[in-house]
Amino acid sequence: MDVDDKLPFTAHLEELRKRLIVCFVAIGIGFVASYGFKEYLFSILVHPLRQVMKNGETLIYTGLPEAFFTYLKVSLLSGLMLATPVLLYQFWMFVAPGLYRKERRILIPIVLLSSLFFIGGSLFGYFIVFPWGFKFFLGFATDYIRPLPSMKEYLGFSAKLLLAFGLVFELPLVITFLARLGLVTVPFLKKNRKYAVLLFFAGAAILTPPDVVTQVMMALPLMLLYEISILGARIFGRAKPPPESAADDAAAESG
Repeated sequence: MDVDDKLPFTAHLEELRKRLIVCFVAIGIGFVASYGFKEYLFSILVHPLRQVMKNGETLIYTGLPEAFFTYLKVSLLSGLMLATPVLLYQFWMFVAPGLYRKERRILIPIVLLSSLFFIGGSLFGYFIVFPWGFKFFLGFATDYIRPLPSMKEYLGFSAKLLLAFGLVFELPLVITFLARLGLVTVPFLKKNRKYAVLLFFAGAAILTPPDVVTQVMMALPLMLLYEISILGARIFGRAKPPPESAADDAAAESG
């Protein structure tokens, strides 16, 4: 970081305010654009559930305004997804003043990769986790127990999982970025692998419903992403400075 780039605390607050305004505007534009397709978007979101439901089973809504507010939330979720590149760009640009000039050059690739990883995580949850999870939950139905999922409950459940999988798939980029800053190293990551695995399962238990299937299906990709993070830290991590003794010897020889 250059001395000239240092800003007072109030300037950082002003910068944060401007970037938050841009984020809210981007989400608002995505929301307005999505609302016109609210029924179609909700049908896409509910498709994995309909695939495992029996013939004649449908979603319900138990309150008069429930369907209306559900469509609003679906549009907001879609707007958030559409605004993801803008949100990530604003975040990394807010961090940029604390970086060296050469480190700022990788911000655009990081924004693109962050967007791809987030979308990839959400798609993994939608295509892989949803079918298995919904099949597991509907498996408790019997001849005298009938599942009646509501629109509100399904949206809250699915939105939480989509966002959770999107965020956890950012792990390789976050760790690689920390390694680039010199905050973590490859030996440190390898040494603490077992603790990371424990945290993955604990985090999966918090972010997913209380069933083993979805917890394992989140924890296993995290373990793979952690190994990818180690590889990224090895390739893009900050090189170790030469030992002081070696530097002193070089200075003595030049003298």
